[in-house]
Order: sequence, then C-alpha cells, then structure tokens
Amino acid sequence: MSSNKISIPDDELYRVRDILAQTAADKGSVTKEDIVQALAERDMKMDDHRLSYHIRMAEFTGTLCSGDLLPMKATYALTANKVKSQGTIDRDEALIRFTRKYFQSRQPATLEDFVWWSGLNVSDCRKGIALLGDSIHVEKWKGREFYLTDDCRTRGFRKGRFLLIPPYDEYLISYKSRDIVLPPEHRHHAHNNSGIFQPVIAYDGTICGNWSPFKDDCQAMFFAETDTKDITETWQSYMDYRKK
Repeated sequence: MSSNKISIPDDELYRVRDILAQTAADKGSVTKEDIVQALAERDMKMDDHRLSYHIRMAEFTGTLCSGDLLPMKATYALTANKVKSQGTIDRDEALIRFTRKYFQSRQPATLEDFVWWSGLNVSDCRKGIALLGDSIHVEKWKGREFYLTDDCRTRGFRKGRFLLIPPYDEYLISYKSRDIVLPPEHRHHAHNNSGIFQPVIAYDGTICGNWSPFKDDCQAMFFAETDTKDITETWQSYMDYRKK
C-alpha cells in the first residue's frame, strides 16, 4: 500500500493487522497506546503517522470499528465482536430500515438532508420515504418541508442553555440545511469548504461561538449575540465528564 509518501509493504500490512485484531480481541476495546504497547512487545516500532494508516486500513477492511466511548480518547474494537452477522434482506427492506433510522435519530429533517447524509441519490431517498408509508409525515416550517416519524419524541433544545459541540458532531454533519441553526454569515466559524469542522457553541439551539475542548480552562469566542456569555456551569459539567 502506498499513499501520501507512506509506503507499507504487504507483509507489514498483514502482520500489523493481525496484531491489531488480536489486541482488540483480547482487550475488548483498545486505545492507540494499547496498540503501541502490543507492537513493542513484538519488537515493532513506528511513528504515529504510520500507525494511523494501519488503523485506518484495518477499519477500511472491516477488521476494526469504534470501541467503547471514552471522554478524551478514541478506542477500537474487533468488528466481529461489535457487529453481529445478520441474515440477508432485500433492497427495499434495507432501504426502509436505513430511512427509518435516519429520520428517527435526526428528525425533523428535509429530503436534501437525507440525501446529503446518506450518499444515496434523490430517487432512492424519495423511495425510502415512500416505503415508510403512513409512519412518516411532513410538516412545513419557513417554506421548507420537514419529515418526522409518527413516533417522534423530539422536544427541541433546552431554552437558555449552552451546548459545547465537538467538531464533526451530528448536530451539523447530519444536515445540509445547516442555516437553520448556523446563520450563513457565520458558517466559516463552524466549517470550511474543504469539510473541516470546528468545535462550536450553541445557545438556544443556534451556533454562536467556538471553544477549545482540550484546554484546562474555558476558552470561548462568541461571534453572535446571546442573552448571556456565562458558560461556567456548562464548562464545569464538561470538565467533570473529562475527569471520569
């Protein structure tokens, strides 16, 4: 394998993949530090950049997937242990399940949101919605059509509260119609045209600032007006979570 001036011979690729799989199988969920230790025990050392390619290739081939959640670290698990094999289903049934899961977890959402997130073409997305039949309905708001399932339990945001949102969070990634919570004039504070997203602050559901997740003290920069800029309580909750 060769990419971005990194050349990994096949024998190294397969050997490391076996080590990654065995380490994840033994520990359940592993951090990058666990992987480094496992490689060292087998007299293998490599820089972080090279190891990242090995991990990504293991994810790409389906060997590894995301492991248990930790506050500040990514973990990896053996896909075979996390994702149980299922019986085959036909395409329409797969489309029904896929469509239902998107709208149940991200509603209200528009057709263009579903197209954006799913990677499917418009025809397939329309078909998926149609296949849900009476279990999904349309509500109009500010000239747009939003789909909601009939078992929707959405209650909206908690008024007067801040949310500290990490980069690439589903709060923005799930939707193409981000202008609902992110005024277009402030878009560049949240993400650029190359798909790089920044940690953002939401107040009353609207993106209004940026923050630094890995600092020990609260560093917030507001680019939109809010009723208050006192995020002390929210920051303390975040720090308490980090310490767990």
